[in-house]
Amino acid sequence: MTTTAISAEPVVIELGDDYADIRESVRRICADFPGSYWRNLDEKQGYPSEFVAALTDAGYLGALIPEEYGGSGLPLRAASVILEEIHASGCNAGACHAQMYIMGTLLRHGSEEQKRKYLPDIASGRLRLQAFGVTEPTTGSDTTQIRTRAERVGDTYVINGQKVWTSRALYSDLMLLLARTTPADQVKRKTDGISVFLVDLREARGNGVDIRPIRAMINHNTTEVFIENLVVPAENLIGEEGKGFRYILDGMNAERILCASEAIGDARWFIRTASAYANERVVFGRPIGQNQGIQFPIARAYAETRAAEMMVRKAAARFQAGADCGEDANIAKLLASEAAWHAAEACMQTHGGFGYAAEYDVERKWRECRVMQIAPISSNLILSYIGQHVLGMPRSF
Repeated sequence: MTTTAISAEPVVIELGDDYADIRESVRRICADFPGSYWRNLDEKQGYPSEFVAALTDAGYLGALIPEEYGGSGLPLRAASVILEEIHASGCNAGACHAQMYIMGTLLRHGSEEQKRKYLPDIASGRLRLQAFGVTEPTTGSDTTQIRTRAERVGDTYVINGQKVWTSRALYSDLMLLLARTTPADQVKRKTDGISVFLVDLREARGNGVDIRPIRAMINHNTTEVFIENLVVPAENLIGEEGKGFRYILDGMNAERILCASEAIGDARWFIRTASAYANERVVFGRPIGQNQGIQFPIARAYAETRAAEMMVRKAAARFQAGADCGEDANIAKLLASEAAWHAAEACMQTHGGFGYAAEYDVERKWRECRVMQIAPISSNLILSYIGQHVLGMPRSF
C-alpha cells in the first residue's frame, strides 16, 4: 500500500504480503530494538547479543532446521521474510543470518550422528553456528585456490592456514571451515580436493586458532582467523573428503537468496523513511516531496524494489522445489542489492545534511547497505556468472 497524497503523516509502504503472522511477530521483536540500540553498538563495535537472543527465543534462527531436530521446519521463503522484516524495521540481521544458511551444509551433507549431535542445540540456541571460514587473504573470491591445508593423521586432521572476513567468529561456538585435503596441483578439477569441517571454537581458541577482530566501515563483527596445527577429529568432516566445494554450492545459493531478502528489507526502510521525510520537510513554502528531483528517485527505487522482490520470490521457490536455482539466486542478489543502494542514495539525498546525522539512522543504514554489492558475492562476479553460464559467452577470468 502506498500513500500518494502530500501529508505530514508518516507514509506506510509495505511490499511484503506473505507470511503475515511471521512478519508481524518479527516487527514486534524489532520494536524493542530501536535505532538508539544499533547506534550504541555501532560506536562500541559491539555484538547485538540481546537481539540475537530475542530472535533465538522466538525460534526464528532455527526456522530452517527440520522439526525432528528441534527446529521449525519452515521453507526458505519464510526465512527470507524473517530477514526482510528485520531490515525493513531498521535493524540488522548480520549478526545472526549466517546460522540459517551455514547449517544447510550440515543438514544436507552431514551424517545422521552429526545432525543429531548439533542441530537440536543450534535450534534451541545452546550452540551458535555463525562463522563460515572460507575467504582467504590471497585468494579472495577464488575459492578453489584456498591454501588452508588439512592433512589426515590417524583419526584426526591437522589444519594450517588463514581466513579473513570471517564474521562473528568471536561470538560463535562452531565454525564451518573449508580446507584443501588434496593440493590443487594433484587434482583433475580445481574444485576437487576441498573438504568441509565443523570446528568447535570453544575448544580450538588458544589451541590452534587465534581470532582477531577487523574494524570495518560497518559493525559486522568480522575477524581474521589464524590456524596453526589445529587438530580436528576426523568425525567432524562433513560428508566425503574432497567433495566440500560441491557441498557449499547449494548453501551459497541459499545465502544469495537470504541476503537479497535483507536488501529488499533495506530498500523498504529507505523508501518509507525517504517518503515520510519528503512529506514532512517544508522548504521554500512547500514539501520537498512535491519536487520531482526528490520524488522521482524515490519512486524509481520503489519500482526497482518491487521487481527485485519478484526475483527473490522466484529464486526461493525454485530452491525449495529442489530445482536448479543458480541463475535466479544470483540475479535476485544482483537486482536486490542495486535496488537497495538506489533507495539508500535517494533517502540520503532527500535528507540532505540531516542524512549525515547519526540520530536519523540514514547514514548507518546507508553504510550497511553498500556492502551488499560486495558480499557475499560481488556484482561483477554475478555478471560474469550470467555471461558464462547463462548466456554461453567465453569465461572472462
